[in-house]
Amino acid sequence: MIALASEVQDLHDIARESAATDLAELEKEYAKLMSRWQIAERALYLGGKYDLGNAYLTISGGAGGTEAQDWAGMLGRMYLRYAERKEWKTEVVERTDGQEAGIKSMTIHVAGDAAYGHLKCERGTHRLVRLSPFNAKNLRQTSFALVEVLPDMSGTTEIEVRQEDLRIDTYRSGGAGGQHVNKTDSAVRMTHLPTGIVVACQNERSQLQNRERAMHMLKAKLLEKKLEEEEAEKRKLKGSHVSADFGSQIRSYVLHPYQMVKDLRTNYETSDTNGVLDGDLDLLIDAELKREAREE
Repeated sequence: MIALASEVQDLHDIARESAATDLAELEKEYAKLMSRWQIAERALYLGGKYDLGNAYLTISGGAGGTEAQDWAGMLGRMYLRYAERKEWKTEVVERTDGQEAGIKSMTIHVAGDAAYGHLKCERGTHRLVRLSPFNAKNLRQTSFALVEVLPDMSGTTEIEVRQEDLRIDTYRSGGAGGQHVNKTDSAVRMTHLPTGIVVACQNERSQLQNRERAMHMLKAKLLEKKLEEEEAEKRKLKGSHVSADFGSQIRSYVLHPYQMVKDLRTNYETSDTNGVLDGDLDLLIDAELKREAREE
């Protein structure tokens, strides 16, 4: 990191001192170094225990029927495009389509460098304001969707789950996947009886594979619950009243009467709503990573 910063400074010095140097080449090299610097700088904010690993991202439509389900579907596309920009691999683990449009819920497994570290910034409630495409009078509508992000716990023994604490139900997948998926009870719904936590997986071709993936997701949810309880106890001891609810509103997307995306934690905002909804989230996520680092 120090060496890279030194390289950037050297380029500044060369640009000032050498009039004979090709400035176009200097600018090109400077741009390359700045790109490397931004990547290195971002790594400074990814020091959490699970930040460098993979993630599970779940999107659920809030109250509001078709409007909320359509908004959840838009968010699902946004995160798939973001992962594509980052060259991460994605797999839809579970998906329940809306009755008319969008989705009721969808869980995506995201595999890539520091996927969890970046995506954890997205958990919370996302609010959309737009002219409704589902209303005959085309009225202004506000919709909400919840985003949850969990670390991929595969290969870890940090969370143990007793078999007697589980209820496992199997059912037929209703999603895409060919005749095998639709005609066999390969989908799995797993309920952790002591906590009431429920996870489901339907994407794999065999019931055994779906059970294994569902167990990974359950462990991640149990870990999240444990961390939330520990954080709540810390705040209680400190006398802090800041809510730890991951369902609190974090961002507004306004498409009418003006164009704006605003993060309510960092106050970062942009009028490029099309770019954001097409997966251009780096600046929003970077701002939140820096805010979290300052508060630690």
